[in-house]
Amino acid sequence: MSRTIETHRARNPRLFLFHGVVAALLIVLVSGMAHRQLFKTGLYSERERLQNQRRVIVPGPRGRILDRDGNVLVDNRARFSVVLNLAEPHIRAEFRAEYKVVRANYRQLPAAERPNGDQMERIARAAVAQRYLDKINFILERHETVRAADLNRHVNQTLLLPYVLLDDLAPEEYARLLERLPVSSPLQVYASSSRYYPYHNAAAQALGYTSVDNDPEVEDFPGEDLLTFKMKGATGRTGLEKIFDDQLQGETGGAIYLVDPAGYKVDLPIEKRLPVQGKSIVTSLDIDLQQAAETAMEGRIGAAVALDIRTGEVLALVSKPDYDLNEFVPRLSHESAKAIETSGGWLNRAIQGQYPPGSTFKIITALAGLRAGTIEPGVSRIICPGFIMVGNRRFPCAHNAVHGEVDLVKALTQSCNVFFIKYGLDTTPQFLAAEAKRFGFNHPTGIELPSEFRSPRVADPEWRKENWRSANLPDGIWRGGDTANIAIGQGDTLITPLQAACMVASFARGETETKPTLLHDPRRPIQRTTPIGLSPSDYNAVLRGLESCYQIGTGRLARVEGLTGGAKSGTAQKGRIELAWLVAFAPLESPRIAVAVVLEGAEDQDFGGGLYSGPVVKAILQAWQDKRDRPAASAPLNFKME
Repeated sequence: MSRTIETHRARNPRLFLFHGVVAALLIVLVSGMAHRQLFKTGLYSERERLQNQRRVIVPGPRGRILDRDGNVLVDNRARFSVVLNLAEPHIRAEFRAEYKVVRANYRQLPAAERPNGDQMERIARAAVAQRYLDKINFILERHETVRAADLNRHVNQTLLLPYVLLDDLAPEEYARLLERLPVSSPLQVYASSSRYYPYHNAAAQALGYTSVDNDPEVEDFPGEDLLTFKMKGATGRTGLEKIFDDQLQGETGGAIYLVDPAGYKVDLPIEKRLPVQGKSIVTSLDIDLQQAAETAMEGRIGAAVALDIRTGEVLALVSKPDYDLNEFVPRLSHESAKAIETSGGWLNRAIQGQYPPGSTFKIITALAGLRAGTIEPGVSRIICPGFIMVGNRRFPCAHNAVHGEVDLVKALTQSCNVFFIKYGLDTTPQFLAAEAKRFGFNHPTGIELPSEFRSPRVADPEWRKENWRSANLPDGIWRGGDTANIAIGQGDTLITPLQAACMVASFARGETETKPTLLHDPRRPIQRTTPIGLSPSDYNAVLRGLESCYQIGTGRLARVEGLTGGAKSGTAQKGRIELAWLVAFAPLESPRIAVAVVLEGAEDQDFGGGLYSGPVVKAILQAWQDKRDRPAASAPLNFKME
């Protein structure tokens, strides 16, 4: 019997090769894992952070705007909305459950008629949101419906932000919901901040309005590289809201959340910073004077400016027509914008209106004649027959009056064209223009408002030669009639009401320029600019003429009982539109307030400055006197700039 003997080699070379390959693969695998775990930990941690974290930015409330006595001109008020927190896990579970129901319902339809999965998700979301909105409808007795397109856009773009179901709730609705909504409900009453203007139209163009800011800035808050959702803020568009936007803007807050792969938050924020309200500004405006002027100008077209003569602080800045600033919150409707456009309310006539100064310019003509030596108080006299001929052109006196013998004081009192044309011709157009430029008529005032008229015009032979084509003038030749025109404030010289107010404030101080400001500083020093350069007797002659105009002359309708002052009326034409001017200052012995008013009349209307603008000036001066005479104990306190 034979025995089979099995033999094998102890070491198979092919096994060595296999073991080598396996070992090499293990080494590669371990090395790769080690490389990823040890050397790329930071990279993958960063990717995980970017995928699992979201940043939410919340703008801070804007600062308030106050008048010089601390009255609030622009404030914030709570704007209440009902919101649904879509990022809550409970809502996500409801979306999934509703989706199953929607899908089951559509299975009964032929395949070609069924919506796709994305469409069914949208239907499910809208159904869930409508169920919650119906709870609100029941409490408030409303019949609102969900806007499906807005809802799905919100889910896709800003899931972590609350979705607004109802906006701008009435106070009683807010109170009712607070009582009925559970604290744990994904439905909550959300309070946001919106601008509020308690005086509605008052100083509308000066205060300005805001618009929605969809991209509020945030500084020194981490997570710049994270997917960020920003709640809407506000940015200044016009007026003080625009100029001081950086100061009024609040400090933006925010939070960083952990989210699941679908974008739903899974816990409390891992980092959070509360927003901070912006700084307030204290304006120089006096709401009592502002409202007095607004009321006196109701239904008119024009502008009024009142200045503190000593400091240049603006006490009132009125432009009519205007608009209710609350109509811009949260946004201006197309109908309201069209109404403002039609009325001409967008134009801030106080700083943008371009007007010939009319007979208020006779103050400049008087000063120029006195400085040039062509007018001597008590000596320079003429006989006014009611007109004056310049070449072959006849210039009637103001309102076709015959003034008889006229000196400087009477000429200012009665606004005698004949006197000022005669001595304006003697003074020369170059000297008249130079005096107007000394009082700042050739440059903007620099007030803290956007869009001030940048190119005021002082007409003289040189200007006409350079600009006759662009100004639509017949030629570049300067004639005697042109000098006659500018001497009485007609012709091509154009100024703003603010410039007119600065001129009369400067004169009342015995100086040539006033720098206006809309910011109040109780410690602001008295302005000091270049002196007028007249002897006391010459200055007093003009002063007496303006006092007489205020007391018994063409400016007498501006006179306030018990308040001394000076005034100068004016009538001018801008095309076929008549302009009624009046400038004034008070009190005479220690000037504190300067006022300029211009009103626009209808075509070819007999529109005397003193007759129409006088009552507006009086209303402002009366309000100022009432505050001056108020007992000190009841006077409001000043507020310092924050």
